[in-house]
Amino acid sequence: MSSVSAVAYQGEPGSNSAAVSAAMFPGVPTLPCATFADVLHAVNEGEARVALIPIENSSAGRVADVHQLLASSGLRMFAEYFQPIHFDLVGPRGATIEDVKTVRSHVHALGQCRRITREHGWTARVAEDTAGAAREVAELGDPAHAAFAPPAAADLYGLRVLAEQVEDEHHNTTRFLALARADETPRPERVEGVAYVTSLLFRTRNIPASLYKALGAFASNGVNLTKIESYQLGGSFYASQFYVDVEGHPEDPGFVRALEELSFFSAELRELGVYPAHTFREELHRPAETPSGPSAGTVRPEAGGE
Repeated sequence: MSSVSAVAYQGEPGSNSAAVSAAMFPGVPTLPCATFADVLHAVNEGEARVALIPIENSSAGRVADVHQLLASSGLRMFAEYFQPIHFDLVGPRGATIEDVKTVRSHVHALGQCRRITREHGWTARVAEDTAGAAREVAELGDPAHAAFAPPAAADLYGLRVLAEQVEDEHHNTTRFLALARADETPRPERVEGVAYVTSLLFRTRNIPASLYKALGAFASNGVNLTKIESYQLGGSFYASQFYVDVEGHPEDPGFVRALEELSFFSAELRELGVYPAHTFREELHRPAETPSGPSAGTVRPEAGGE
């Protein structure tokens, strides 16, 4: 998008979403929101121009309820971003890691820091978001309460880092999507040499082997799927929708044929967005390397101050 008036995200200043907003749209005002639904509503109501939503994490999986919200929002995806995620254990100034009894964070962050929580026997408390957990710890001022929070949150809320990079996996990464109103995000023209991702939503017809044949449309035309998720419709156990991410642009010859076949076996087929593939995807095809750097849960040395 050529210009952005404001970026809406779920969470508070100091969160990972705030960091991604600054990376994708530097210098653009932000609108922190309490929930993902509020983020999407803000764009539909004109309070912001872009909605920034985390959709999945390499350690904790997909973000709950997001797919239903994206499908019903009426917004279109126009960009993706992969953010390396690191969490520090933060507590009040003067606290030590031995003081901690309870740790707070967003439910996904707690899921990404299970190892250190289990090793210390801490009680986990769910907060609205990671930066909000840091704020709660600052307000409590109790050394028994700490938070898993992004590195920026410690300075922002006047807390001390008790242990650095406490996530279970150091390749921990979250994928974000940027969305805007459909009338402002037309499908980008296909440019030779540019890698694209297309996000689709489809619901199969009620005929035998419809899902098998629908997915076969991609296989028989040499089109690669990088993601497929299913979820129920309207609380029913019988009606399912499928969200897929596809490598390629809908105007690629093989993709065109795949969509023709897919439409035959689908009761509903919608394009949710077409956008350039983030450069992180190139890393996914490279051989894995042995991670370097400090191990998870490296305790902050006492020397050097707070």
